[in-house]
Amino acid sequence: MSYKDISAEWRVEESLAALRFFLGRFKKYTVAFSQQAEDVLLLDLVKQIDPNPDVFSIDTGKLFKEAAEYNRSIEEFYGIKINVIRPDEGEVERMVAEHGEQLYYESAELRKHCCHVRKVNPLQKYLKDFPLWLTGLRKQQSPTRTDLETIEYDEATGVYKLSPLLGWTTSQMFDYIEAKKIPLNPLYEQGYPSIGCACCTRPVQPGEDIRRGRWWWEDPTQKECGLHVKHK
Repeated sequence: MSYKDISAEWRVEESLAALRFFLGRFKKYTVAFSQQAEDVLLLDLVKQIDPNPDVFSIDTGKLFKEAAEYNRSIEEFYGIKINVIRPDEGEVERMVAEHGEQLYYESAELRKHCCHVRKVNPLQKYLKDFPLWLTGLRKQQSPTRTDLETIEYDEATGVYKLSPLLGWTTSQMFDYIEAKKIPLNPLYEQGYPSIGCACCTRPVQPGEDIRRGRWWWEDPTQKECGLHVKHK
């Protein structure tokens, strides 16, 4: 297979080598799927090694309406089942009763609290059954991710986190997806290069940082939901 950016071929081999090495040692693992291009790229690579991967997606209750349909299209394309996990309804109700439905706009602290209730808590519960968690993180995504390692022990979850796409550039990623004819989230065509909850994500202008549309009112060096925060 050839790509517009020939170095993507080296990235494929690099990522597959990491996946073969760690999946062969951990045996049991799960793949995070959040409807983004990184996730379908990761899933495509994993499927080349394991035809029946465990895959999960977090439905925060605030996702874009396209999310469920896109999940179904990926399930059909790869012949897999995506396990959809959700936050505890009681926790969400208590949070909204205390801080309001749109607490995420009030302060960075409350936004992170919302992320914790809707994303982090259900993730931690799900990961209790797995020693290894695969993510589509890339260093080019954000200044908060430039010091990540391919394999790290995540203290918050007590699970090892494998990120085999760290070195991929955005152009390499999309060249691969185009070459393989992998279905892409329709939100990309609407100007969303990074996709989160609908209330906290907006389109960006061509040439802008890909995560500028995520929590656009906050300091870009602090833009994380809590799923991928290093504990030093």
